[in-house]
Parts: sequence; C-alpha cells; structure tokens
Amino acid sequence: MVGMTSKLSTIDDDSANLIWHDMLEGNRRFAEGKQEHARQDVDTRKGLVDAQHPKAAVLSCADSRVTPEMIFDQGIGDLFCVRSAGSILDSAVVESLEYAVRKLGVKVIVVMTHENCGAIQAAMEGGHDDELPHLMRELGDAVECAKDAELDDPADVERIHAARVIERLVDQSDVIRRAVADDRLYIAGARYAMSTGLVEVLSF
Repeated sequence: MVGMTSKLSTIDDDSANLIWHDMLEGNRRFAEGKQEHARQDVDTRKGLVDAQHPKAAVLSCADSRVTPEMIFDQGIGDLFCVRSAGSILDSAVVESLEYAVRKLGVKVIVVMTHENCGAIQAAMEGGHDDELPHLMRELGDAVECAKDAELDDPADVERIHAARVIERLVDQSDVIRRAVADDRLYIAGARYAMSTGLVEVLSF
C-alpha cells in the first residue's frame, strides 16, 4: 500500500515476538473483561522510582477512550506511551520514540489508530484546515490515499494512516531506521476497535 519494507512485517527477534504476543494477550483479556491488572500495586510503583524499563513504546491517539495501558492490560512501567491527536507525528513525537529506542532499549514500537477517530473524521469531512492546520495536513494524506484506492470507509483511512505514520517515522528518524535495519526493533501497525475492545493487527 505504501511501500513498507519486509522488516516491518516480520518479527526476527524472539524477545520482540514475545513482547508483542504478551500485549495482544493482554488486549484479549481486556476485550473479554478478564483483565489481570498486574504490576499496578504499591511495590511496583515504588520499585520504579529511580528508573524505568518499558518493554514497548506505543504511539496512539490522545482520545480519552484510547488508553494503551488499559487496552493491552499492562502495568506501571510496561509501556512508554506517546499520544497525539490522530496519532500524528511531529518532531516531539519522533524524538520521544527515539528516546525510547536509544535510551530505554524498547524492542517494539506500536503505531495504533482507532475506530471512530474524530481527527480522521474531521479530515474526511474537510473544512477544518484553519482550526487544525497541522492535523489536517498530516491526516489529509491518508484521506487522499484512500480516495485514490476508491475507499471511503473511515476504517480504511485509519488503517492507511497507521501505515503512513510508520513509513514517515522510519524515513524521518535515523535512530529508528538503523534499529529496524539491525533487527533491534520491530514496528507494529494496529487499529483499536472501541466497539469490540480488540486491537486489529495491520499488515502492509
């Protein structure tokens, strides 16, 4: 769809595979209402005062209904979360994810869009450029890509946007591009369906 490389669709590192599998198992528990709420206790909080060792980073929307730690049933310190309206990139988001890779050693980055995203709906409707110029410019690319493919379902735009964010992240960041090339980092595309509670794993 957007020329993703095979390294972004194949997990070569067993630890990255286990991390992503654990997150998806946590999501299954969340969707079924069987959360474990592990590592959310006082001892865990106190044990993380001096340092953090997250296993994955998640770029997701700032939407109040989309909370990665809850969606993946993870504990305090498990996920390094970066959130922006529409899950869009800017320099602060890119540098935050670079920090997670370079300084915290995360092996997985998840770029997650979601069902009924207000920012994507606004971009599809048009007419919001004056209010949200950066958002509309970034999301407009996914809208145009969907139109070119004769797709008009918001869900398709949400999936396309995730792919384009991953593509831009790798293009814009030497740190992340080298980590992917060296098999030190796996980037997963995902879309959260609020209606079911399940995370859809995207393939590009």
